[in-house]
Amino acid sequence: MEKTLDTFSVGETGTIKTVSGEGKIRRRLFDMGVTPGAQVTLRKKAPLGDPIEINLRGYELSLRKTEAACVLTEVTK
Repeated sequence: MEKTLDTFSVGETGTIKTVSGEGKIRRRLFDMGVTPGAQVTLRKKAPLGDPIEINLRGYELSLRKTEAACVLTEVTK
């Protein structure tokens, strides 16, 4: 099942399929290692849902909800 990273539940895991967004946002995500084929797990959500913390390539990364909405994943768990 495909869904964007901002709609993940805590503990959910998936594989990144595509990264969309405008130039600066897309480039920033790529620079942080958010690339197609990477495995990602949602670790935490802030009380109001923004930001979120993900585990990616062995490290923790915090993303804004608007950035997470640009990441399409294939859910594995």
